[in-house]
Amino acid sequence: WPAWGHRKIYGLMRADGHTVSCSSVQRAMRRRDLLQPVDYTGERRELAKARKAAFADPPTGANQVWQLDFSEYETTMGGTWRLAGMCDYYSKYEYGWHIGPSCTGTDAITAVQVAITEAERLAGGRPLADQLLDPATDDIKKIKLVTDSGAAFKGSAFAAFIASRPELLHIRTRRRSPGQNGVRGARSGRSNTSTCTAWRSKPWTISPEKPRPTGRSSTTSDHTRPSACTGRSRSTTIPPANPQP
Repeated sequence: WPAWGHRKIYGLMRADGHTVSCSSVQRAMRRRDLLQPVDYTGERRELAKARKAAFADPPTGANQVWQLDFSEYETTMGGTWRLAGMCDYYSKYEYGWHIGPSCTGTDAITAVQVAITEAERLAGGRPLADQLLDPATDDIKKIKLVTDSGAAFKGSAFAAFIASRPELLHIRTRRRSPGQNGVRGARSGRSNTSTCTAWRSKPWTISPEKPRPTGRSSTTSDHTRPSACTGRSRSTTIPPANPQP
């Protein structure tokens, strides 16, 4: 879990009975380049400022705020398909889906391209940039593309693609705050096999299936990491509050 800081590692070591100071752990991790960048807090503040500005004025029409997210579906053979779908915040229109076995930056880019193609089709083939052009100022009113802070949306490939599209302004929501991407999250939660069947008329792409990677699950982290509520002990060693007789 590379996102853990020195305080979390310090808590883990104390929970395992190691005598060490928090500053020693910090120095050891800094020597090995395992700490977050110095401007990490500043970057998060800038993202918060962008989120606040995005919804300062509620959208009054379509193509003002788009929301993108991934959802997962398990197959009967034990595989997992990821669906990347774009939804308009105002009209609740689905611009199409990209279906694949992974949720990488390439999959996110493909989902945005599918949405742009569908938006231009609805406008009779008119380019998206022309649809957003303000005749009074000749400026493009950018679409605010809201996503979560997943790895697919934080990578350099997705950032470079957004930079190449003058029609889009990427805004990431807070970590572990699905409500900030509520329209997309709610629709992903309601999607099921019948929903996917109903949307066959919409644009979609399918990537070839790849072997599912193996490794430690984040569920293990949730049950083993110490926290303040467990007295810096691993939660697996804490007996239940009301044990069954």
